[in-house]
Amino acid sequence: MNKSELVKEIADRTGVSQSDVDSVVSGLFDVVAGAISRGEKVTIPGWISFERGERSARTGRNPQTGEAIQIPATKTAKISAGSKLKNIAAGKEQAP
Repeated sequence: MNKSELVKEIADRTGVSQSDVDSVVSGLFDVVAGAISRGEKVTIPGWISFERGERSARTGRNPQTGEAIQIPATKTAKISAGSKLKNIAAGKEQAP
């Protein structure tokens, strides 16, 4: 499911216009991205959480030459499924 399909599905289920739903979904992504960039964690209990993670610098290998290379430290986004979402995926609970 892509963003436009998501927006259409939410609009159909809620009776809200697609343009309003699109604005809300875009706003959600903007808020989550802003919070993660500041190092804050965003959690929707039982469903999903977003936070910034860090990878330390390490030594890797160039797969073509086998030469050792230095891989710099970096920041990344971490997304974790909550217990309710995990149970739905495992078939233990009915999807809404």
